[in-house]
Amino acid sequence: MKKVRWGILSTAKIGREKVIPAMQAGKLCEVVALASRNKERGKLMADSLKIPVVYGSYDELLSDPEVDAVYIPLPNHLHVEWAIRSLQAGKHVLCEKPIGLSYGEAEQLLRAARQKPQLKIMEAFMYRFHPQWQQAKKMVNEGKVGELKTVQSFFSYYNTDPGNIRNQKEAGGGGMMDIGCYCISQSRFLFGKEPVSVSGMVEYDPVLKTDRVASGILDFSTGTASFTCSTQLMPYQRVNILGTEARLEIEIPFNAPTDQPTRIWLRTKNGTEEIGFETADQYTIQCDLFSEAILNNEPVPTPLEDAVNNMKVIEAVFESAREKKLVALG
Repeated sequence: MKKVRWGILSTAKIGREKVIPAMQAGKLCEVVALASRNKERGKLMADSLKIPVVYGSYDELLSDPEVDAVYIPLPNHLHVEWAIRSLQAGKHVLCEKPIGLSYGEAEQLLRAARQKPQLKIMEAFMYRFHPQWQQAKKMVNEGKVGELKTVQSFFSYYNTDPGNIRNQKEAGGGGMMDIGCYCISQSRFLFGKEPVSVSGMVEYDPVLKTDRVASGILDFSTGTASFTCSTQLMPYQRVNILGTEARLEIEIPFNAPTDQPTRIWLRTKNGTEEIGFETADQYTIQCDLFSEAILNNEPVPTPLEDAVNNMKVIEAVFESAREKKLVALG
């Protein structure tokens, strides 16, 4: 079976611990090269993951004709730059979320991608491909909760390490970019449309200057979504999907474990139905689906326009909090 030959830009932890092993377990992926600005560190990682080729610069990897596609787990402020450079080098691109630091940046990438229509590009929101989310979306579409009226989500962890990239403002750190983006993405995914207005409240760390607690309300005209995300609260995550007839609850919505089954609950007036899912790696599923789109020259599962629209809402939450007003989205 033909496989897509992947190159990895950087030795980022998410790539090392999550995505690369998941790619290597895929049916359609082969990781053939790794690039690091510290070649010695890159070689150590490549050896541990049995990646055959190591480069001491990202440009060297992009020049390798044996690499078909690149995965970009670089810090947030480098996503758009290196996604564009990868496209210009003729590589397909799977880029970590958030796609950029602003709506304007995301649009810049979209314009670049449209100049290379033969290449595939996608934001790596892996959660959507997990069977629990596919089932939740199907149940909402089929009316199992009745008319969808509101989605409530919470996502938090505790990390005050100034050396951690998530806490560095200049690199695009903060809760909204790291985890709030999931809360917004899944709400748009479930409603299947864009919000018409946004209200946000944001609290900033006085030392780190990053957003440490952020809440938002999204108005979808037929219903609402509300969320809170935080980098400095007790670790917790949960999504509740409420309709006129039932409530659907997702226990571990975003970083579903790869070593144990997951479950969701459909709660109606007549009782509760527990729906279980066998162990799955959402990163493997994501990479195989993206690779399949490359091999068959088909549309990617999630178009880049979705990433641009997600950035638009993130930006609106910040604007609403800053201006202390409701922000309408055209």
